[in-house]
Amino acid sequence: MKVSVDRDLCEANGICVGIAPDVFELDDEDQLHILTGEVPEDRLGDVEDAVAQCPKAALKLL
Repeated sequence: MKVSVDRDLCEANGICVGIAPDVFELDDEDQLHILTGEVPEDRLGDVEDAVAQCPKAALKLL
């Protein structure tokens, strides 16, 4: 699976970074970056949590 971010919705709250810092990163300009192409199987649970907890619903699993 892959995860994507809708940059128009993302407010850079960083909840996803706190849950899965090896998958999500905020840069110095508060832009969210996805650090992996495919979500590793062993990280899928945390990424699903990050998607579910995003306050602006800016993350999606594909």
